This record gives sequence, structure tokens and C-alpha cells, in this order.
Amino acid sequence: MKNYLKETDILDYSNPSIQKLLEQRRWGNLDPVSKVKAIYNFVRDEIKFGYNISDDIPASQILKDGYGQCNTKATLLMTLLRAAGVPNRIHGFTIDKALQKGAITGIWYRFSPKNILHSWVEVWINEQWYFLEGVILDKPYLTKLQEQNNDCKTTFCGFGVYTDNFENPPIEWNNNNTFIQDKGINQDFGVFDTPDELYSKHQQKLNAFKRFIFRNIVRHIMNRNVERIRNRKQ
Repeated sequence: MKNYLKETDILDYSNPSIQKLLEQRRWGNLDPVSKVKAIYNFVRDEIKFGYNISDDIPASQILKDGYGQCNTKATLLMTLLRAAGVPNRIHGFTIDKALQKGAITGIWYRFSPKNILHSWVEVWINEQWYFLEGVILDKPYLTKLQEQNNDCKTTFCGFGVYTDNFENPPIEWNNNNTFIQDKGINQDFGVFDTPDELYSKHQQKLNAFKRFIFRNIVRHIMNRNVERIRNRKQ
């Protein structure tokens, strides 16, 4: 299990901000199941859904940003779990860009790659692996999406969601797998001990120009679109 607990450049759990958070939340005092639940709920709801500058930034930067998407929230979740002594690994995929439509629109959507790098965390608890993909969207954002699309109860694709159960997606962790984007998966890269290993082999399919545009323009537009949904009044 030691490979699933090690610290890396990305999983930087010795960082003072990470250690301070663990101390404040007293996660280290909880039993293993309660640790996973508390840390999972923190990353899901207290770290807003949003787009960081890159996938391969360290957990301490994601915590400072206060927001993340599938890959960066996976990094933070792994880091906090490892800091609390819970073994975990990362599973890499690609997903169809269709599930991002709405968060990204117009010319920027057309320019984005069809297949987007995606990941979820797998946590070892009670002698088995659980898949924790449902951590991606914070509840306030998801609730607003559901309110604004209340005629849809089953399959919904867009705005960071691709699920067959939009009315009640499996995002709560109680010794189960959680999902919110899994229906968009179109390629499986397998499991990796760390995100550092995943990103050394797989990256978003963006050339240097598109990467610059995403970092400096597109992600800010996407974050404004997401925030607009989250704050919209009925």
C-alpha cells in the first residue's frame, strides 16, 4: 500500500496549507470510512467546480484557488486522503467534449479537442476499491443546473454533467461508487499510482497556441459561465 500513500510534486501533502487544513478539520482523528466521507464532501462542495490553469498543478495550488475540475479535484482529493492515511490511486480516461457544452460555447467550443483528458480517484477502503468521480461538481452548482433543467429526469449531457440519472445522480459516498460524468467516457488509460505518472504519459490534446488561449482566455470565460449558473436566481 505504500505506493498509494506516497507524496509527490503534485500530491504535496507536506505543504503547510494542506497540513493546516487537516489539523483544523481533525480528519486524522476519524475512522477510515468517516475520513473518506468528510474529505470527499469537502472537496466536492467547498472546492467549487471551475477550471484551473492546468491539470498538473500541485494540490496546494488547487486548495489556494478554491476551485477545480475533474483532474484537479482528483489531485486534491488524493492528497488529502493520503495525508490522512487513506490509500488511493488515479484512473485516467478521455471523455467526449459534448459534456462541456454550455460551460464552453461558440467558437471556443469548436476549437476544443473532441476528447478531453479525464480522471477519477479510486480509494482503498474495507478491502476494496471505490470509484469517486462524483466529487467534481459542487452541490450548489448542480442544484442550480437541476432547477434550470427540471424537465429532465434521466439522461443529461452538458455543463460538466453526463449522467443517466440527472434527477438523483450518485454523488453521495456511503461505501459506494460515485459518478457524475462517467457516461461521457470514450477511452480508458488504466490506473496510475499518482497523477504525476498519468500526466507524464497523457495530456490534453492542445498545441502551444491553443494551450495559451485556454489558460489566458477560455478558462476564465468558462468559470464566469459556471459562476453565472451557480448564482442565478429562480
